[in-house]
Amino acid sequence: MTSRYHAPVTRTVLVVDDEAILRETLEYNLARDGYRVVTAADGREALTRFADERPDLVVLDVLLPEMSGLDVCRAIRRESDVPILMLTAKDSEIDKVVGLELGADDYLTKPFGLRELLARVRALLRRTEGHGSEDEDRRAAGVLVAPGTMSAAPATGSRPAAADSEVAARPARPGGLAPAQGSVPDAVTAPATGSAPPLGSVGNRPPAEERLDSVAVDFAGHRLVRDGEELPVTARAFELLSFLMHHPGQVFTREQLLDRVWGYEYAGETRTVDVHMHQLRSLVERESAEPRFLHTVRGVGYVFRRPNQ
Repeated sequence: MTSRYHAPVTRTVLVVDDEAILRETLEYNLARDGYRVVTAADGREALTRFADERPDLVVLDVLLPEMSGLDVCRAIRRESDVPILMLTAKDSEIDKVVGLELGADDYLTKPFGLRELLARVRALLRRTEGHGSEDEDRRAAGVLVAPGTMSAAPATGSRPAAADSEVAARPARPGGLAPAQGSVPDAVTAPATGSAPPLGSVGNRPPAEERLDSVAVDFAGHRLVRDGEELPVTARAFELLSFLMHHPGQVFTREQLLDRVWGYEYAGETRTVDVHMHQLRSLVERESAEPRFLHTVRGVGYVFRRPNQ
């Protein structure tokens, strides 16, 4: 169905979830944030709605009746590069990795905060369509409550406490939006060995192609190639690899990588970085458990470093 809530019409978001309360809550808040919203309650309906509406972004639950969210993601990717944000109630890393390998751009684990979801929607649309300001995904939404609960105070311009910016009521059953738990912390200051210039800045740009053992990293083509065959890397995972390779030897926290690669501030979920790093290691490292290039700095974050560095 198309959203019945009125807001200035901009881009279209398809929300796919079988939980009616969660689906309506996302529909309401996305519409209040300025999007045209269409919804679907199962996988087959999702594909029908996608074909009819041609949305600019899809918010897609993994566990769906009729057809799983992973199968829906695979079907959409056969014909479109539209951004896909996966929602999952599972805390299993394999589901997240499979979703990303099928072409999803990002994921959120339920329960999650509304402000984080809205920030990710804005960031995905901005990066895909190549316009919009960074302030767009760092402002608080004006009204962020579920339909029929209570009125919310409008954003004041400064970063609000989570209690003012997240949904006020739990969904009827587990697995929906997280209740507010206090203010969101600011991003951690980097222990990096210097401030990192923007990705691709002049003077710190690697050549058009580099090799990581048997894998060729084609920066211009956004591809990973081994023995002439292109590897199945997602766009966001490639951007993460490219960013780290642009700044060899510099350690970045997960929060910084979210900000620099994904385009939004830390909002309580940093496992996104870990899942993408897992995918990259499975592609470019000889042994994922003993990486030669993509290293974990325990308690801090990640660094790209060649074996002879």
